[in-house]
Amino acid sequence: MEATFFGNFDLASLSIWLFWVFFALLIYYLQTENMREGYPLENDDGTQAANQGPFPLPKEKTFKLMHGRGEVTLPGEDFQSRGDVALRQSSQTNGFPFDPTGDPMIDGVGPASWAKRRDLPELDGHGHTKIVPMSHTEDFQISAGYDPRDLPVVAGDGEIVGKICDMWIDAPEQLIRYLEVELDAANGGGKRLIPMQMALVRSNRVKVNSIFGKHFKNVPTIKSPNQVTLLEEDKISGYYAGGILYASQERTDPLL
Repeated sequence: MEATFFGNFDLASLSIWLFWVFFALLIYYLQTENMREGYPLENDDGTQAANQGPFPLPKEKTFKLMHGRGEVTLPGEDFQSRGDVALRQSSQTNGFPFDPTGDPMIDGVGPASWAKRRDLPELDGHGHTKIVPMSHTEDFQISAGYDPRDLPVVAGDGEIVGKICDMWIDAPEQLIRYLEVELDAANGGGKRLIPMQMALVRSNRVKVNSIFGKHFKNVPTIKSPNQVTLLEEDKISGYYAGGILYASQERTDPLL
């Protein structure tokens, strides 16, 4: 019984080194898993960047999507890539801004950019459409604040373009996501969605400062009267956001 199994071996040193090895492997795993989307890195002109970082791309892994929406393999084809866009480089060096070559709000570039998301509505955990018109459900009602329905919509230049006819509700979150406006014939007619964050609701009007009256006719439309897809949401939000810079030349020009 005089002999010991470990002798003079330092168990505390073994423990700390095992911890550091485990921690290093954990960092490696998390970093490579984080590289499933957005890699390989590209230059501004779309060519593959020479420096991809110190970690290699992970092996392809196939994920099954919920509610029977198919499968996706990552890393893989970049389905959200829009290919050629109406922009030109302002410099041959990477990192410099791009200049629009057309109407940036319609082309969806710069602040008006949108990603080519799936042309399907977002679903909740039970497979139901998340965002629905308030007129298509009896589960919601206005409990506080102003009811914007039937109020006139005033654009950023003061023009009245129509009136609010409905609200679109995020049912699981119990939030208003969009206001629906019925446009006057002079402004294109038909219905358009306004992101709630871009609207200022008052007692007698709904103000949208980001775009002017002439821009409402070009607001992206939706295919279905009772649901909005992820792609449509991105295009609509990008259009209104782009107006903050591109609605007029005064907004685009430098302040000084």
